[in-house]
Amino acid sequence: MNNKEEVMISEKRYKCAVCADGYSVSIQAHKTGYCTPRNNEGPFTEVELGFPSASDELILPWAEDRLDPTGTVYAYVPSEVVLELLLKHGGLVGGNIPPMVVGYSSNFPNESR
Repeated sequence: MNNKEEVMISEKRYKCAVCADGYSVSIQAHKTGYCTPRNNEGPFTEVELGFPSASDELILPWAEDRLDPTGTVYAYVPSEVVLELLLKHGGLVGGNIPPMVVGYSSNFPNESR
């Protein structure tokens, strides 16, 4: 087994989150992701979002490519924002999400890491 395979096995991947209104987004958190803390256990105060089914102004400040909001990754999105996003779209009805806590985040969108 090579190092890449070992990393993939040790990192949990979460199924795409699906909301009541049909909105979907990948929500990931693991030791090599854009999350805080950078481990595989959490709970996480910031997570990585990716490839939402529609643009949403709530998360746009964290987009790596604001010109392609449904084809990009969103780094270090505070848990509070993610929970607000899910509620805005009617709540989670499918998929799963990493363990998150609502807590203080000192990071600003697109802050250099």
